Amino acid sequence: MEFDFAVKTLNEGSAQLLVPQIGDTSAAYLDHLLSRAPVFYNPRMKLNRDIAVLALQVYQRRSGRRLVVCEPMCGTGVRGIRMIREVEGVEKLVMGDLNPLATKLASFNMELNNLEGRAVVRNLEANLLFALHSAPNKHFDYIDLDPFGSPVYYLDSAVRALRNGGLLAVTATDMAPLCGAHHQACLRKYGALPLHSEYCHEVALRILIGALASAAARHEKAATIVFGHSTDHYVRAYAVLEHGAESTSKSLEEMGYILHCPRCLNRRVAHGIHDVGSTLCDECGKTMIIAGPLWLGPLSEASFCDEMIEEAERHGFGEKRLMRLLRAIRSESGYPPTYFNIDTISDLLNLPSPPTEEFLRALRRAGYKAVRTHFHPRGIKTDAPIKAMKEVLLNSGAGRSGRDLDER
Repeated sequence: MEFDFAVKTLNEGSAQLLVPQIGDTSAAYLDHLLSRAPVFYNPRMKLNRDIAVLALQVYQRRSGRRLVVCEPMCGTGVRGIRMIREVEGVEKLVMGDLNPLATKLASFNMELNNLEGRAVVRNLEANLLFALHSAPNKHFDYIDLDPFGSPVYYLDSAVRALRNGGLLAVTATDMAPLCGAHHQACLRKYGALPLHSEYCHEVALRILIGALASAAARHEKAATIVFGHSTDHYVRAYAVLEHGAESTSKSLEEMGYILHCPRCLNRRVAHGIHDVGSTLCDECGKTMIIAGPLWLGPLSEASFCDEMIEEAERHGFGEKRLMRLLRAIRSESGYPPTYFNIDTISDLLNLPSPPTEEFLRALRRAGYKAVRTHFHPRGIKTDAPIKAMKEVLLNSGAGRSGRDLDER
């Protein structure tokens, strides 16, 4: 098959692919080149696709059934092809794309990987593809929603196309609105106020999950978040959706607000979407900034993380960054919302920043739980309030900066 643009062959995971030849892929030019490519393929998203393969395999083993999976914006088809080749128990793959060049290239890649009869490629807009699978006997077991920008335009139709107990993976790359640079844009898209703070990436993930849970609730489906992460330029969540009015109402109890004090860095959460209570900081008395409504529940399930790590080890996914990310997310499972940046607290107190591990040990000696977080290299999750953290920092005797040490 011939194409009207230059292509090259590469391997990712177990898949062999033709992808557009876009020239110099150095970091300085990659985003510009990707935006001009005739078919979208982002080599930097390999980590995202690795995680998708692991999460889908864990879900398949838990469900114990053969799966029909959907990638509605397939581009070259790399994600879908890897899932059907690398995940045991995937019976059928449905890929779609609005770009006819993408469906042509994905169809070629499907044949290149000997998937005739197991995979189909449709030249359809994502919402239309979902609508064609909204009947109960046509539902998908797994949907991977990974658009450019915000996924909110597709959530309702994705929820309708997913079977009861199915797994929905959702990515958002519009980090400027989600992290508080454009408040009105976030409010329009997600129905939530963002928060420009040192932990804005966690708030972004929680706003995304809140939008997902709200969309599911409109169809009386409860969202259980089994895995979520913030990586590079995006946030991503994996949710099992199960039908039931009572469980849906219980799921919505995890919605609420985060209140943040910009003066002293105190923060608290308010469950429920009707009333946040007093907005005055109980530490310094300043009016707190409100973010939400958003998801206040768990961002990952510990046992799901454990099984993903086991799958990664079993299949030889030995990339250091992947394993480091999985283990970090597992370790912070069960901690309360938000995290603290050591440098931000140190700057507030006009003190040098201690090394991360040194500060973690000091918190633990003071009787608190504390771990690193995957959201930021200098961030920590802890059950200690800001007042206790300041006391620990003041009494730790830190006389040197740990920023350079942690970056080595």
